[in-house]
Amino acid sequence: MRNRAAYGLEYHAASYGILPGKSVLTDGGKIPYTPAALKTRNENFEKRAELDPFNKCFMPGVPRIMYIEHPFQIFQTPNHVAITFEWSQVYRLLYTDGSKHQDGIEFWMGDNRARWEGDTLVNEVTNFNDQTWLDAAGNFHSEQMKVIERLTMTDADTIQYEARIEDPKVFTRPWSITMPFVRHKDMDRLLEFQCQAEKEEANGEFEREEKTWYPKPKP
Repeated sequence: MRNRAAYGLEYHAASYGILPGKSVLTDGGKIPYTPAALKTRNENFEKRAELDPFNKCFMPGVPRIMYIEHPFQIFQTPNHVAITFEWSQVYRLLYTDGSKHQDGIEFWMGDNRARWEGDTLVNEVTNFNDQTWLDAAGNFHSEQMKVIERLTMTDADTIQYEARIEDPKVFTRPWSITMPFVRHKDMDRLLEFQCQAEKEEANGEFEREEKTWYPKPKP
């Protein structure tokens, strides 16, 4: 399902590279930045095409990976829940075996430890680096971020997704987002989108070989 949250979590009008969208914050308000962090967010927005890590094909991070415009597939085993993504073959492992978070290691996609509360999968994500954004509008976090995700099937084709975000270095209080994920019924498998290859091709950096599908240059 296409979701405008990838362009901005708050209510936002259209601008360069940004499609308009409604707020996905649970209170519909603004992200509670500290004054210094808000200044950084505004600077990020002004230079978003240059600074957005996603535009450099870095891993999107959590929760952003969940609402970019690429589908994903969920698998469940007795010890973990796996989520595989169309985007650059990224995957997540949400451990449900009772194991603890690792210490002293920072992850692009965080360190995931999950449990079941009835029919809701609750996943606690910690140990982030500070290199990812939350959307294309410059919303960001520090290495102190902690995310609590909740995934609940509301019917056979819909998962309600919630994420509570806490980062005392950047935000004045915890805040939450929520959105539905709808099953793709027109796909029988995930396809592939290789970000770096697509970027190199768009920039003309891809080396042309006779055996590739590239047409021969005109005389």
